[in-house]
Amino acid sequence: MKNKILALLATIGLVASASAVEINENLSINGFIDGSWQDRNEDHLTGTASNDSQDVSLDEVELNFLLNVGNISGEVHLDNTNSIGGDDINVEQAHFTYTLDNGLSVTFGRYGSALGLEREDPAGLYTFSRAYGDAGASAAGAAANYGDTDILSREGIAFGYAAETFALGLSIDQSEGENMESNGEGFNYEVSVSYTGIDNLVANIGWRAEDDGVNFSNESLDSDHININASYSMDKALLAVEWQEASNDLTTAGTKGDVEAFQVLLDYDFNEKLGAAIRYSNEDLDSDERSGLEISKFTIAPNYAITDSLGLIVEYTTADVDAVVGDPSDDYDFVAAELTFTF
Repeated sequence: MKNKILALLATIGLVASASAVEINENLSINGFIDGSWQDRNEDHLTGTASNDSQDVSLDEVELNFLLNVGNISGEVHLDNTNSIGGDDINVEQAHFTYTLDNGLSVTFGRYGSALGLEREDPAGLYTFSRAYGDAGASAAGAAANYGDTDILSREGIAFGYAAETFALGLSIDQSEGENMESNGEGFNYEVSVSYTGIDNLVANIGWRAEDDGVNFSNESLDSDHININASYSMDKALLAVEWQEASNDLTTAGTKGDVEAFQVLLDYDFNEKLGAAIRYSNEDLDSDERSGLEISKFTIAPNYAITDSLGLIVEYTTADVDAVVGDPSDDYDFVAAELTFTF
């Protein structure tokens, strides 16, 4: 199924090149339309308001322009995301790459992170929800989701080297739309290594350091991220694992601490039409004032290819949330049905 191909390509950063409609020898276009029904039921703490919700929405529309002229390639990703920007059209990514014959490349512009199994867009995911963050609620603040370009892209310059069995990457960038002079920020650095020297195996490791300046209390907002992931294909099955750690001077909760997260995902295709993914994930926030905030999730997500371009994912997620006293979050169940049309 097409979404499975996109998901596999997402692990090695080739999503934008898949299944494009060729306009001429220099320009191709692809994209997707993604919508869902979601129902969340929460066992909220006594004395707090319920976060139960149900929603039908057009989640994201994206149109990607892919350009290729000699040794120079370019991409422009325009999207409209329900959770970010409302009805506005956003320039999610816009960059060009100059590739030399010896495998070296230089990319300049706005682009996403090279780290993480679940970076890029919904068309590249095996499940509806992401492994980290709060399914059906606001996942944008999850520290472990830093690779998701729908949350944040980077603007800068990236260097790459591709050999037969491995690839190297270095990005020097800043957060999208930030003014380093006014916010006291410095450059961010990201280093990544991918290995494909074993048949059916894709392994990645990377490190990212973000200099986000200081807040109004003159406290540092800097963070360091480590991500290790691998995926292995076995006939009709794919096994993917990931571990990551983020050391934050100041977390989204406003306290100093670290975030450690991991996931294990198994996807199996019963036939050309029907498949299913099973995932277990854990996200642990260990901080000065909120030690013990931990979210463990189990997800099962059957998928069905209605056509080559239209896919359906039905998901059930149950989450165990160990929160500090007084936090309104608690255990919940989440059901969703997602339709994705890719072209």
